[in-house]
Amino acid sequence: MTQPASLPAQSDDHSTTAGSGSAEETDRPLVRIRGLDKVFRRGSNLNHALSAVELEVSEGEFLTILGPSGCGKSTLLHIIGGFETATSGTVEVRGRPISKPGRDRGMVFQQPTLFPWRTIVGNIAWPLEVVGVPRRAARARARELLELVNLSGFDDSYPAELSGGMRQRACIARTLAHEPAVLLMDEPFGALDAQTREVMQEELNRIWQDAGITVIFVTHDIHEAVFLGDRIAVMSARPGRIVDIVDIDLTRPRAIEVKKSPELLAYHNRFWDLLRDQVHGSDTGSRP
Repeated sequence: MTQPASLPAQSDDHSTTAGSGSAEETDRPLVRIRGLDKVFRRGSNLNHALSAVELEVSEGEFLTILGPSGCGKSTLLHIIGGFETATSGTVEVRGRPISKPGRDRGMVFQQPTLFPWRTIVGNIAWPLEVVGVPRRAARARARELLELVNLSGFDDSYPAELSGGMRQRACIARTLAHEPAVLLMDEPFGALDAQTREVMQEELNRIWQDAGITVIFVTHDIHEAVFLGDRIAVMSARPGRIVDIVDIDLTRPRAIEVKKSPELLAYHNRFWDLLRDQVHGSDTGSRP
């Protein structure tokens, strides 16, 4: 892939670039979470969302997070992104504590978040323009990213003129524009129809491999989690904590045939048993 236009130095507390750290920094996980708790308070009401979460994510890894509905998956992702603050515990990216959003983390949400008044190339160029990249260079980089996500030729289209899957691909391209160390994805295909979702899963696998980026992907869909992930972190019912982390031993690149394989079915059954135990425990009022 063509080298991206250079970005100005970051102004937040994560300005060290990849490859510039010491051997110790290179050896540590890209993302490290220790003893993470999150309690939402509204008056005298307490909502314990996360409890003692421990997790590490390696450089270049595709980690999927799977758990029962309402277990705090999205809350965990938002804390990593810096959009929520933890009640206790730590989140580090490349050894530096997270205190706010930063360009080292990019977020893709369930619904496309494009500016309707900007063309697709304008949307993708926008995060580069706001940090001072000249307009011509920003648009050139945006066109490279359009090619990466298979949207070449739609440069001058507006979001309303594209399908849901195409808009979500544009969102992924825009998030990649500022070269994040880790791409955070919060059920990004949840609002798509079943056929488009299948296609987008294959597209994301290709984009991840071509871009060489780290991905943390939240989903409630077991097939999706297995098809996409190098590892799957399984969360308990609320308050959410990590109850298992499973390596996914399926060959890459993963094509549609993998979804029909007995190996994927075996993984599906394993995770369904894990999730069913969590849901039943929640229904009976027990806390894991």
